[in-house]
Amino acid sequence: MPNPSSATTRIQRLWSRLSPLPGGRWLFNAVFSWMVPYSGSIRPRVTHLEPGRARVAMADRRRVRNHLDSVHAVAVANLGEVASGLAMVGALPATARGILVGLEVAYLKKARGTLVADCRCRVTQVTESQEQTVSVDVTDGDGDVVATVTARWLLGPVPPKGGGA
Repeated sequence: MPNPSSATTRIQRLWSRLSPLPGGRWLFNAVFSWMVPYSGSIRPRVTHLEPGRARVAMADRRRVRNHLDSVHAVAVANLGEVASGLAMVGALPATARGILVGLEVAYLKKARGTLVADCRCRVTQVTESQEQTVSVDVTDGDGDVVATVTARWLLGPVPPKGGGA
């Protein structure tokens, strides 16, 4: 079974390589959306990525709207989860892995216009299974928080090759 942190390494390396180039961020986002098809459905646009920090934007477009003429609640949740995941897996040491085990969203205002999810987290040593909660604010173009996404991650050590699930 491949080391789950290798995907993290590939994402970080791809960002470092592409983001400074003309059109590089566009290419990074296209590759990311292909790598993570469900998250790609909202067309997330990573604007900042470093270990423990991710900022991801989503354009307001018909495909992510609801019947109330605002961005659908699940699209907002998806945006927050993408930012949480990129920040979290980027913060993990190579000897650890994580999986999302819970997601809670507080919707504070109708979401309209381009939305930005900003997540910061810090992970210390992971020597045994543990949960870590990460909070993500999703803001609109006026800087108002439209939702707060709270992601619960189960972290644990990467099992040795040939052992464990």
